[in-house]
Amino acid sequence: MRCEICGKKVIGKPVRTKIENSIMLTCTECSKFGKIQREPPRPQRGPGGRAPTGRRRSFRSREPTHEVIEDYQTVIREAREKKGWSREDLGEKIYEKVSVIHRLESGKMVPDLKLARKLEKTLKVTLLEKTEEAQLDDLKGSNMRKATIGDIARIKKG
Repeated sequence: MRCEICGKKVIGKPVRTKIENSIMLTCTECSKFGKIQREPPRPQRGPGGRAPTGRRRSFRSREPTHEVIEDYQTVIREAREKKGWSREDLGEKIYEKVSVIHRLESGKMVPDLKLARKLEKTLKVTLLEKTEEAQLDDLKGSNMRKATIGDIARIKKG
């Protein structure tokens, strides 16, 4: 593991350090720039290796992330016009203001995930595409070192 401040390889266990309200894993040398944090207590296991009753174990699922397509404004406008709807009609169907539809079609507003899904369902179009998480995995396996805060900022000593 590498220090999140200087990027040096951490020998042994990294130090949890709070610097400017952010918890970072640092080497002992960089830990002096903040306040050393205690390790959070680990949940104790009940009988049979299970978590005590009343608590549930949560597992983070890796959901694929979605991104709005590049020419979303054209897709929305053309699909609306193909159905013969005005901006007011579309606004009523998806429970949004006409100004929102206008801003979407002019490209001044990018729809969030919820709004994009509503538009996809109503207009029967595709506005969201899955982003590739493989790109991140490829970088992890390569010899490229991740940028650290120390690469970006100069640390004043003294």
